[in-house]
Amino acid sequence: MAANHRLSVGDAAPAFTLPDAEGNSVSLSDFAGRKVIVYFYPAASTPGCTKQACDFRDNLGELNGEGIDVVGISPDKPAKLAKFVENEELTFPLLSDPDKQVLTAWGAFGEKTMYGKTVTGVIRSTFLVDENGVIEAAMYNVRATGHVAKLRRDLKI
Repeated sequence: MAANHRLSVGDAAPAFTLPDAEGNSVSLSDFAGRKVIVYFYPAASTPGCTKQACDFRDNLGELNGEGIDVVGISPDKPAKLAKFVENEELTFPLLSDPDKQVLTAWGAFGEKTMYGKTVTGVIRSTFLVDENGVIEAAMYNVRATGHVAKLRRDLKI
């Protein structure tokens, strides 16, 4: 597999329209005029992904107060996302990308190292997209634990 295409600050954020946990279509363009954190995670209801999602949930008020929305994307089907949203009382959209086209377009799917082995999978990644759809921050291989606190420090929120 070739090296993953990675997005950089100043790139146009790749457009997407994906189903949420209820099967409703959500598009990047729905967030036009506001900043949005788009984060990619491997699998709903796993320990690291649960910690990360709950951190976003717990900090959503402050993020929203700064004009920043949050959306999470994984390869999970909407039914699994719905259970995750319900179990963890998540208050932001989780989107389903089972064919991994959006994950790939954003550089969040490809080769990564896990436990010393090279594997292909979801690369835990976070992006801040500005009001005009331009990448303002691009972070790959982020840690699930403590990531939102680091993000808030970096964004000075």
